[in-house]
Amino acid sequence: MLKRKKEIIQDLNARLLKASPEEQKGYLAQLMDGYSKLLIDDPVRPFREENLNEIANNVDYGVLAALDGTWVSYNANYNKNTDRPSLGSGIHTTIMPSPGTNQNTIPGKFSFDTEEYIEKLTFEIVPGGVRNRGGATELFCGAVKYDQTIKSVNKVEGQSELQYAGIHEENGMYLWLSDVYNYAATEETIKKDRGIHAFSQEDYQNYGYKGEYRNEPLVEVKDENGNSSYILLSQLKEGQQYYEIIPAQEIKPMDGITGPYFIPDYSISRSGVIPHGSTITLLGDIAPSGSNYLISGAPQFPYGDATWDPPYLAISPTMGGAGASVTNPINLDEPAPAWVHETLTDENDPGSNKIYTQRILADELYPYCVRPDMRLRDTLSGQNVANYVLIQMSSKMKTGAQGGILNVPFVNRFVPTVEVDFRLWIETVIEDGKEILQLQYEQIIFFEFDFGNDGGTTSWPHIQVNTLRKIEDIPADQRKIIEEQFFNAPSGMSMTTPASIESVNLPSGCPYHKG
Repeated sequence: MLKRKKEIIQDLNARLLKASPEEQKGYLAQLMDGYSKLLIDDPVRPFREENLNEIANNVDYGVLAALDGTWVSYNANYNKNTDRPSLGSGIHTTIMPSPGTNQNTIPGKFSFDTEEYIEKLTFEIVPGGVRNRGGATELFCGAVKYDQTIKSVNKVEGQSELQYAGIHEENGMYLWLSDVYNYAATEETIKKDRGIHAFSQEDYQNYGYKGEYRNEPLVEVKDENGNSSYILLSQLKEGQQYYEIIPAQEIKPMDGITGPYFIPDYSISRSGVIPHGSTITLLGDIAPSGSNYLISGAPQFPYGDATWDPPYLAISPTMGGAGASVTNPINLDEPAPAWVHETLTDENDPGSNKIYTQRILADELYPYCVRPDMRLRDTLSGQNVANYVLIQMSSKMKTGAQGGILNVPFVNRFVPTVEVDFRLWIETVIEDGKEILQLQYEQIIFFEFDFGNDGGTTSWPHIQVNTLRKIEDIPADQRKIIEEQFFNAPSGMSMTTPASIESVNLPSGCPYHKG
């Protein structure tokens, strides 16, 4: 859980969002100034009702403030250091059950598709803090709405122009979770919220307590003859023995000020709604490099043998891993192994492991079809990245607080979605002396369906990666395509209707669109 200096928050977001390009120099560095880890002995701010508007109007959005605006695909073809042409900036891989399969009799057969895509991703800051009331603890969330639309990019035989088809829609919110206040009881809140009888007949009959509105425990004491009586805790003398404690049902002014105090497990949450029948909640934080939350230079991705890193591959170890491993890797910076293009038999593929994943390695989008985040790496090649912030989130944490996924019965029955892992890089790129913000993300969704011949459950990665910039920061020719596909598309567009023509060979689309 992170915090930053309160004086930095007061007007920073509004000032930077309204600033001229010249005034926004060092935007990300200014935004990230003053971050540190929140500790149990850090000062706790008191909440007072008379300060509600001031607190809400100065809520912290953290690094999420940098997301405000409309982001669109930035194609790697505009990078002179990238010699691999692409149709769209994004890459997605999709693994789904093969037609005719079921988990009881025909296990493990799967369909694989990978495509390039373009995207429009809009973030909108929700003015004012979202107040969560928890008694002695108040949390004010800085909320940022998002709306995502994705279209695949395809070549159609006999068509000279690229074709686009909607394959994914999603909306939701990011929340910055750092503004926590202590709200101790006051005489005013007690009178307003009490709602009980001032005098307790039960206390009088059971314990002989004659007072009104008992807001502290009663304790049983005994005299030298062993006769018991009940007194208020405040009447107990130091060292005096007591035998029973009768808790108080009421509170008194300043109750709650002594804690316990809440430290949020994470600084950021993302809730999303996907129209296939899934809703997600991810939790996470800014990932530091040492003690720095703003990291100098460009994000680092592996090369050579190190590219074979199972958590980021479209081939999971539970799929057999194409017979490779970290100690026996496939170098994805080199051409695919020869067997990928051979006819496999029982002799050259004992156990049918290679043929199981051959189609993934043989795809024309290799190596991105195997490790999609290599597209992010190659897009960065030659860019002058001054600094970046990395946000890491997941629905399934190793310890502590957990996010989660809810699916409609169909998805739960046939393709249960069990985990979502997400990385988002917010980068400062220097081009022609100008600072440009750039987003790169990687999202890995794990499905579980069917069972192996031995009854083991298989994990199937579904991965999306993309690079985006504000629409005003992309080249004019690409902006024209974006505007045609996302802003000037015919009304009544659906995720299965291309914008450019009435009928084409539709792409496989997002995983749940298959079928």
